[in-house]
Amino acid sequence: MVAAAIALVAVAAAVAVWRTSDSDPSDSASASEADDAPAVPHDGRFVVECRWSHAAPADPIVHYGMPGMSHLHEFFGATGVDASTTVDDLVDAATTCRNKEDRASYWAPAMYDGDRRIEPSGSNAYYRAAPGVDPTTVVPFPLGLKMLGGNQFSTEEQDTDIVGFSCGFNPRRHAAPPDCGEGSPLRVRITYPDCWDGEHLDDPIDHTSHMAYSDADGCPDSHPVAVPQLEFIIEYPFSGDASNLRLASGETFTAHADFFNAWDPDALATDVRYCINADVVCGVAQLGPHGS
Repeated sequence: MVAAAIALVAVAAAVAVWRTSDSDPSDSASASEADDAPAVPHDGRFVVECRWSHAAPADPIVHYGMPGMSHLHEFFGATGVDASTTVDDLVDAATTCRNKEDRASYWAPAMYDGDRRIEPSGSNAYYRAAPGVDPTTVVPFPLGLKMLGGNQFSTEEQDTDIVGFSCGFNPRRHAAPPDCGEGSPLRVRITYPDCWDGEHLDDPIDHTSHMAYSDADGCPDSHPVAVPQLEFIIEYPFSGDASNLRLASGETFTAHADFFNAWDPDALATDVRYCINADVVCGVAQLGPHGS
């Protein structure tokens, strides 16, 4: 088996050399087209399922120490989170996540159908390398990192690569909530920035400037550290007419989510190394978004 594998590698290398030495003028055009092609998604990822924890008019990132200043948020992961929660509190907290090493807090604005609040069914948090990022360069989130995904001040529909709505397990993202059929409940999908400035755990002014989104060329020079691309998916027990849906932050195009990292550092480093860096699928959402 080993000899056969070595032989295959040798043949592949010979073919590569032959193609290089016998290239024709169209090769440069092909290379240029390849440079312009969109980045291809990677396979490596892991997922954490977290049940809903509680709802509160609190935001320990944007309105730290100011209970009641925030619109109503739905919290997942670490329990007991309030406006004055610190990373030390999270490290010592219980969690609603199936992976008990994940004591991070995830939260998003409450959703309403008219005046009726819709309590979420649960959530899934997917960790992967962004399409334009070399998976081997991704490093774990530092303990205490704070991130915002999406824009609560948006005045129009957001890029569906960042904020999207979907039905059940259908991966198609919509800019506004679609009318989902029975058995395919509504989901909101928030993708956080995946490039860190390598220095600040938060920005005290806008809480976003220390992070940036990658593109097909990877992370920008201003934010050179590639961290996992986190996609947070919340499921709601709702289907049917979506025309009256709104968020506590305003219209549905103000969808956003916050993340406050309190993973056990060794556990997170292990998952990043063996799943993201190795480009291996380490797990899927076995039980939907409801956790256990």
